[in-house]
Amino acid sequence: MSDEAEPGFVRVRMDLSYDGSGFSGWAKQAGGRRTVQGDIEDALRTVTRSRDTTYELTVAGRTDAGVHARGQVAHVDLPEELWAEHREKLLKRLAGRLAKDVRIWSLEEAPAGFNARFSAIWRRYAYRVSDDPGGVDPLLRSHVLWHDWPLDVDAMNEAARRLLGEHDFAAYCKRREGATTIRTLQELSLVRGEDGVVTATVRADAFCHNMVRSLIGALLFVGDGHRGAEWPGKVLAAGVRDSAVHVVRPHGLTLEEVGYPADELLGARNKEARNKRTLPGAGCC
Repeated sequence: MSDEAEPGFVRVRMDLSYDGSGFSGWAKQAGGRRTVQGDIEDALRTVTRSRDTTYELTVAGRTDAGVHARGQVAHVDLPEELWAEHREKLLKRLAGRLAKDVRIWSLEEAPAGFNARFSAIWRRYAYRVSDDPGGVDPLLRSHVLWHDWPLDVDAMNEAARRLLGEHDFAAYCKRREGATTIRTLQELSLVRGEDGVVTATVRADAFCHNMVRSLIGALLFVGDGHRGAEWPGKVLAAGVRDSAVHVVRPHGLTLEEVGYPADELLGARNKEARNKRTLPGAGCC
């Protein structure tokens, strides 16, 4: 996965949003399942009249089935002549071709060294929960989880503070062969809005599979009184999956924003992001 477009190509940054309810996640899958990547690549091929050529997207965060995005970022490398021919009308043509549950907001030539995935320095998610005894507002039902126990937000925040920083989040991740589970959790905080909905803000340099939904699952157990505020930290320190930590449902989760460094720092960030991480003091044996 190169940090520069091949000669004769232009790297284009794409900012987009989608309602994940109707998608089997971001990444293309076999078997004809509908995905965000598949829909956009099909639309791009059609509006640029590229016939059998697929220009593949690279994304900042590969969201799971049912997860939404308000501030997703991707890039695609297009031939220079195709970009020159279509750039002025490409955004509007894609809007006319794509289904209404996915929107592209901007298409801009990316700075040198930009990689939507490896250049990112943080991703910010929000998870929304309602503990209203009557349930969730029907107009919000696809974006807010209903938890049928009252939640103590102060207790949840106390527990969340113990999880901040760089740790091995193996206890909160679904392991993938060859992938590290070391991450830096930069922010984890919860606020109850005037509408009663509790919004958790979760920001990290990167996330491993199911990490956000597992963290929220643990905090909900604290919020409803089933566990003490110290429990999520103890699970983290144990370093193994705990059967009491539930991976909450995906529809409450939204990728809100992706952060990138200044243009001159892109190359250094790409190199850093590709390094396999170890915790300070970790031995080799």
